[in-house]
Amino acid sequence: MNIVSITIDTLIIKCEKGRNLLTVARENGFDIPSLCFMEHLLPSGACRLCVVRIDGMRGLKSACTLGAEEGMVITAFDDEIEKIRRTTLELILADHDLDCSVCHQNGECTLQDLSYRYQIGVEQNREFNPIYERQVPPVDNTSPVLEYDPGKCIRCGICVQACSFLQGKGVLDFVERGMEAYPSPEYMSWKESSCDGCGECVQNCPTAALTEKPVNGRYRIIDIDRKIRTTCGYCGVGCQMDLWIKDNKVVRVRGAGPDVLPNRGRLCVKGRFGYEFLNSPERLTTPLIKENGEFREASWDEALDLTARKLSGIRDQYGSDALTGLASARCTNEENYVFQKLMRAALGTNSVDHCARLCHAPTVAGLVRAFGSGAMTNPIEDLAGSDCILVTGTNVSETHPVTATYIRNARDRGAKIIVIDPRKIDLVHGSYLWLRQRSGTDVAWINGLMHIILEEGLADRDFIESRTENFDALEEAVKSFTPEKVEEISGIPADKLREAARAFATADKASIVFAMGITQHVTGTDNVLSLANLAMLCGQIGRPSTGVNPLRGQNNVQGACDLGGLPNVYTGYQKVEDPEVRAKFEKAWAVDHLPEKNGLTVVEMMNAAGKGDVKGMLIMGENPMLSDPNLNHVEESLKKLDFLAIQDIFRTETTRLADVVFPAAAYAEKDGTFTNSGRRPLRVRKAVNAPGESREDWRILTELSTRMGYPMEYRDASEIMDEIASVTPIYGGISYKRLEEENLQWPCPDAAHPGTSYLHKDKFSRGKGRFHPVDFIPPAERPDKEYPFVLSTGRMLFHYHTATMTRRSTALNSFAAEAYAEIHRDDLKALGIEDGTMLRVTSRRGEITVPAKESERVAPGVIFIPFHFHESPANRLTNDALDPISKIPELKVAACRVEAAGESL
Repeated sequence: MNIVSITIDTLIIKCEKGRNLLTVARENGFDIPSLCFMEHLLPSGACRLCVVRIDGMRGLKSACTLGAEEGMVITAFDDEIEKIRRTTLELILADHDLDCSVCHQNGECTLQDLSYRYQIGVEQNREFNPIYERQVPPVDNTSPVLEYDPGKCIRCGICVQACSFLQGKGVLDFVERGMEAYPSPEYMSWKESSCDGCGECVQNCPTAALTEKPVNGRYRIIDIDRKIRTTCGYCGVGCQMDLWIKDNKVVRVRGAGPDVLPNRGRLCVKGRFGYEFLNSPERLTTPLIKENGEFREASWDEALDLTARKLSGIRDQYGSDALTGLASARCTNEENYVFQKLMRAALGTNSVDHCARLCHAPTVAGLVRAFGSGAMTNPIEDLAGSDCILVTGTNVSETHPVTATYIRNARDRGAKIIVIDPRKIDLVHGSYLWLRQRSGTDVAWINGLMHIILEEGLADRDFIESRTENFDALEEAVKSFTPEKVEEISGIPADKLREAARAFATADKASIVFAMGITQHVTGTDNVLSLANLAMLCGQIGRPSTGVNPLRGQNNVQGACDLGGLPNVYTGYQKVEDPEVRAKFEKAWAVDHLPEKNGLTVVEMMNAAGKGDVKGMLIMGENPMLSDPNLNHVEESLKKLDFLAIQDIFRTETTRLADVVFPAAAYAEKDGTFTNSGRRPLRVRKAVNAPGESREDWRILTELSTRMGYPMEYRDASEIMDEIASVTPIYGGISYKRLEEENLQWPCPDAAHPGTSYLHKDKFSRGKGRFHPVDFIPPAERPDKEYPFVLSTGRMLFHYHTATMTRRSTALNSFAAEAYAEIHRDDLKALGIEDGTMLRVTSRRGEITVPAKESERVAPGVIFIPFHFHESPANRLTNDALDPISKIPELKVAACRVEAAGESL
């Protein structure tokens, strides 16, 4: 670090050479004013309020646009400079709506703060009076989530920078010139533009020019009762955010700050605006018991007693294997720990699973085999520093929007983004390469990349020799996967495959990012193993901004796996079939005997229930009647159960089949932790009270366990985390006290350990990384004459999983109110169908109706349907054929038939 000495108003300051001068001044007590400067954005000097005098330079200079240099002598404050600042501020105010008394940004407006600082009234003490005859564009309130008032805009450009520099979207820019200039979304209204409503511009706007549309009423900052920092309850990024509370309601959400990890203040449209569900009148508020096919309200004692009696009765009559449980990726670590403890210690079964089985079970299975650890190798924010990012099987800008901002940041810095995806996803725009493969051919093109890398001498032989094993077997396996053969299988042009291989192999820091487009196949584990092979072949692991990085879909799917919500492991991936591990947990949990064999997975549970082998089920915060494959079979199976109890915050497609429903608390109504995709445990803090008689899930579970003869008592969630740390080596050093002060990532084995930012630094978790030769296997189901289309399913930006939360948001529904089937124009033409026509889509397992959406995102012969909508449940069509290793169903490839809904079968 090059340290220089500068002088500001006679104070000698030591600082880093080139450091922003305004930042240095403020850090040393010089409160130089500014309206356009934020440390996390590029300086522009637009407002001219931070001017200073520098010896040897002509005129006044904007401090925000200069870097510190040796010997600088700076005058920050004198009468002349302050007069110029005041005059500049008056000129800004002259072209500004002066309605502070009724403005809801009152108390949170930098312009207002500076007006008071310089004692500028409406007309008194002013050299320049307001321009009352000015021409101002009308207020634009066409966006579902924000309002733009040009009369309050000071043309600082912060919104433009926030959109381009932080989010990497480039939707906003200035139009017109001079006094008539204003920021505009693509020269259109907000509704007509491609703005996706992330609200980054709103969060950073220093005035009330850009503001949120009110959800639970419009409030000023002085009206707010309190602000509570917590973790977002949507995807697996784990965004830190501040909830603004008024009268026990969340009324505004802000990103936690530019220095707060993992999101650095950034949020997406769901995280910022998708909180309306918390106060929905449809929330469950009291326990429900079904009698004669109808639900009635019940007391907690009655519902808990009935559930305990039924579950323990099934255990005693049919044995523990007749019981199963679904934990939840939407509940906290503490609640998932208590859930699996109840299933194992109180009910005696390892048949506990959750939705990770349907998304990243192959990730765990594959990466454990290859590396020894089944998690994301590097932190999410690390992606911004990569030189090449291979993005495959993830529509990251819709499913993990904040992660996408880091990828776009890397792109804008010059990194090569390679997108390999059957759909033309948003990230394709601005990418270095987009390769469209046929669905289900991933092993072929990954092997093809490795074939080229080896053939052209681009492999990292030193890394292979010193850090890996079984390389010879891999080298032999990929020999036959020439680019030409891969083109025949996958459809990827041979020359483009070569270009991608060279870009990835020659990068200094290359990262692989993937999600369910890789895992939801009968070859899901093979796909993951292949990506691990590719990373090791190029030595792209064990360093910052490299690695193999699976993006977890839900807020705590990583934590639910970490805390034993799986049928084959206890917490921290300790195997249930290991006698020493089992003895350890028997002692910790004070039980004589824990079950010795692995339990059933999600799909196996449904199959067993359909056969009558499973009699009872406990579900916490899962909705398998919309999320699981082959829904007709799921429904038949659940109806055959003797008893089904569910904990949830709303009635769902699954609760209608339940015998007892418990009202649970949502993420903003309880304390705990979530663990994000990057292995970072993050605090969840109670901000508001749960409605009615709703309770935290862990309290429901401990009451239930105690009634079944296995007492569990905890003072609070912190005490549960302490127990987790005592039995879970990778969480051994995690505590609430440390999480308040430190950014920790597991493994963190003890209280003195700083956590692990990236895995496999000097050696792999298993010692040496192991190459696994993998051959190409076609999908379980391919199109034929009867079912000529390929169906793929997934998520969209504006809704989350089974949409029980997001579809109760007016704003999010305004963006996307109904399901659709993306279909290529050539297919519409061949079918004689127009855009918007209601389609009937049929597979071997069921049929649905859904509107057609003409789209170039899909290839001819392929349709894509988001699975969020119960009116058009895509999973009635999907295939429940399983990957033999991880037992994940093939949700990404199913053969189907498409026709106009009015046509006869």
